[in-house]
Amino acid sequence: MARLEIEGPCKLRGEVSIHGAKNSALPLLAACLLCNGECILHNCPGLSDVDICIRILEHLGCKVKRSGSDVAVDATALTHSDIPDYLMREMRSSIVFLGAILTRAGQARLSLPGGCELGPRPIDLHLAALRKLGVKIKESHGCMQCTTGSGLVGSDISLSFPSVGATENIMLTAVCAKGITVIHNAAREPEICDLAHFLNRCGAHITGAGEGTIIIDGVQSLHGCEHTVIADRIAAATFMAAAAVTGSHIALRNIIPRHLASVLPIFEEAGCSCYLNGNDLEIIGPERLRPMKLVRTMPYPGFPTDAQAPVMTMAALADGNSMFVETIFENRYKHVCELVRLGAKIKLEGRVAIIEGVPELYGTNVGAAELRGAAALVVAGLAANGKTCVYGLKYLDRGYEHIEESLSQLGAVIIRK
Repeated sequence: MARLEIEGPCKLRGEVSIHGAKNSALPLLAACLLCNGECILHNCPGLSDVDICIRILEHLGCKVKRSGSDVAVDATALTHSDIPDYLMREMRSSIVFLGAILTRAGQARLSLPGGCELGPRPIDLHLAALRKLGVKIKESHGCMQCTTGSGLVGSDISLSFPSVGATENIMLTAVCAKGITVIHNAAREPEICDLAHFLNRCGAHITGAGEGTIIIDGVQSLHGCEHTVIADRIAAATFMAAAAVTGSHIALRNIIPRHLASVLPIFEEAGCSCYLNGNDLEIIGPERLRPMKLVRTMPYPGFPTDAQAPVMTMAALADGNSMFVETIFENRYKHVCELVRLGAKIKLEGRVAIIEGVPELYGTNVGAAELRGAAALVVAGLAANGKTCVYGLKYLDRGYEHIEESLSQLGAVIIRK
């Protein structure tokens, strides 16, 4: 079984360029379906989730070419309006294709999506919103048969929770609908802004992205464009955590500082020194981390749930007690039992985790059960005494582009076997 073998503890030094954001690349690839002509995405990360997206696009009839970090998509001649079950199950966010397929083909047949098991991520918000736009949906035996009937029509939509996926699906469905769509309590994540920027460059009329209310004035058609995917703020936070737990000095290149505004104070509270210079960040970890009084995950611009696991590894080695409150996903602590195997002292009570920092961790065999938990175990292995073997790399590869190569270039002793 594939694994990463890490010899710790280590000191990191040097610089790493942050790859394109997974959570932006996926909806952008789905959005390419809407365009007449070729779209080119630059800085598109080499991730297994991106590979699944490309396979979905090819199944639908798109011509896709990849050259390094550039992906060209020509959706001129769609041949299918369904996504096979085996592809839906491989990627949790595959539901984002629903709105794009409906807009382009007028119908769609999808099964329920798979991916990391983080507890319920109901798509009720997506379906209720699409119904308001004129979509007719029949659910049977785990499949959804959707049609646009007499056509998509703009609507006033209020989300009970600022869901990123639901906001994206509404945008992709409403962008060519007749009339105006207003999304209230919309997600404000940078990835939403990136999608809106891309769609506007393709001819859409979207305002308010990044705020609580997004207004979409439907257009008849979209054309292709070139677009650069934003930097991955979660990958940046993960490398920052790696520097923090090892007391290292590294530089991150090509970040977007404002996207890390909720993360930087936590690192500074833990005793890290952070220096911003344009789109670069230098971080210096202390000899011993300080505890973090409270880390509460929240929708953007709050602390991101995807950064919770790597940062918890920092708390495990801090000189004191830290508290984490997970408000987004109810089952986002699957990494805890594996951190405990490494010597961490963590107590769970529902969505609350109390971490009593220990002086050191000890290498052993650990297994990841989801993407960000896998990253946390890699970070822990860099600081642990002895050899740590991290299994479950299929999760890690969903969100990190050859992370072992980047860490090796920074001086880590880490190999994939």
